Amino acid sequence: MRKKSQLFKYLFADYIAANLAWFAFNVIRYYQIASYNGFSALSDFLLWRNVLIGQIIVPFGWLILYYYSGYYNKLFEKSRLSEFFTTVSTVFIGSIVLFFALLLKILPDTIRVYYEQLSYLFFFTFGFTYLFRLLITNWTARKIRNREWTTNALILGTGEKALQVQKMLNVPVASIAYTIQGFIHINPFSSSTAIDERLVLGDFEDLERLIHDLNTEELIIAIDSEEDEDLLALLYSLYQYQLPIKLPISHTHLLTGGIKIKTITGLPLFDVTRNNFSEGEKNIKLSLDKLISLFLLVFLSPIYLYLMLRIKRDSEGPVFIKQERIGYLGKPFMMYKFRTMRKDAEKNGPTLSCENDERVTRLGQIMRKYRMDELPQFWNVLKGDMSIVGPRPERKYYIAQIVKQAPYFYLLHNVRPGITSWGMVKFGYARNINEMIQRMQYDILYYENMSLMLDLKIIIYTFQTILTGKGI
Repeated sequence: MRKKSQLFKYLFADYIAANLAWFAFNVIRYYQIASYNGFSALSDFLLWRNVLIGQIIVPFGWLILYYYSGYYNKLFEKSRLSEFFTTVSTVFIGSIVLFFALLLKILPDTIRVYYEQLSYLFFFTFGFTYLFRLLITNWTARKIRNREWTTNALILGTGEKALQVQKMLNVPVASIAYTIQGFIHINPFSSSTAIDERLVLGDFEDLERLIHDLNTEELIIAIDSEEDEDLLALLYSLYQYQLPIKLPISHTHLLTGGIKIKTITGLPLFDVTRNNFSEGEKNIKLSLDKLISLFLLVFLSPIYLYLMLRIKRDSEGPVFIKQERIGYLGKPFMMYKFRTMRKDAEKNGPTLSCENDERVTRLGQIMRKYRMDELPQFWNVLKGDMSIVGPRPERKYYIAQIVKQAPYFYLLHNVRPGITSWGMVKFGYARNINEMIQRMQYDILYYENMSLMLDLKIIIYTFQTILTGKGI
């Protein structure tokens, strides 16, 4: 509820700021240009059809641009300095786009006027937008400093380090404050206890119940052991809870790949569940996924119809199969595929396909080779269950086996699963649990280094796989 209220505040403030900026800009336009082009009064110009349409449309255009900048994704972890530079860069880009799209053709051919009008548009929009944002951010920071808005957290550990972390977190910074709900005794890493026993809520076995009962929002690791193996063992066991996990900044060497450490909260803790994918890229990726999927569902509809008829003629059974897979944030969803096996292929329970699998139909072998069986998943993408590019979703049955050997698999639930993935193009189909774990290594690398350019690279590799028929 608090997030929705905060989002509304920023959206409303940005909309009003854009309206005021456009109004002020048009007043300047009148005195600098329009008064010499047939408009005898300011009111006539402001009520001119083009200006009125702009007064309605332009503010919504700014909101769309701010959404794709990622500004609305993180509503509470904002600093004044980062907000200043984010607003400057976004408004600068938007002003140039707006200037060339709507204003260039109606200005006189004078270079000085071009620069002046662009400058007015930028400064009015930036000034009003940043002023209103700053007021909201300062008000939010005051709420946090007064501990009216806090994040519920459990500290894992009861030793000296846990005591140090508690003291540190009892002093709120401008961007985040914590309510320490209690401490968890972690054997064998908490041999000594420096915490008041009344604050120790239980052992590690009680953690799942406590998270549920206390509505915990973050987990903070503060064990006295400095052994990397101990920390990693504990860390891997926590991914299943799908919560942000914080570690002291001194443990950044535990991370692999290209993860960048960001401590925008001002506290010497970092979130090991975050990756490099920027908030703006997340929004762009989500929109592109839906637009491309909608286009392909329509454009490829003749192929869908043809395959449906061929599957029906080829073998007895339904055209589509649906399986429950585990997706974003560990939530189950029904994933759709064209049927490539006999209808009784899993009558004895889930079984991975293997080379020369007798359960695969003749048509199914061709479809799997060219990945045509995955086409219905564009419907999953359109619904928001999946992405075009992302780690492949697995069934709960197999996840339970994978995490016994590779518990960091749970990290992949922090992003939407995909139709294609780095693991699929570099490794291909997995025929047993060991191969699934090997393929997962590629998906972990993808997770740590996510970017739109990497998505494009994976899509190109996927096309190469489809065209060469190397899908098996």
